[in-house]
Amino acid sequence: MKYVKAATVLPEKLIIEIQKYVQGETIYIPKLENAHHKWGTRSGGRKQLDDRNQAIKHAFKDGVSIHQLAEEYFLAVETIKKIVYSK
Repeated sequence: MKYVKAATVLPEKLIIEIQKYVQGETIYIPKLENAHHKWGTRSGGRKQLDDRNQAIKHAFKDGVSIHQLAEEYFLAVETIKKIVYSK
């Protein structure tokens, strides 16, 4: 999140109206719902986790034990269970 000076992006009338409620403070104006990106979609992190989880599920179906998967992927046994038993 970057800092933007209100006077450079907002009309003076709007700034005067906002000053009735807040002065000299930093306020956050959220994005519209349709402008949000889900976690990891921009960086590719979500795809990496999805690919990893898919590989874990396939290995489990091929007979690799939950404990072996936990060691191989450096995850807790409970985390592996959540992955392999999720739909």
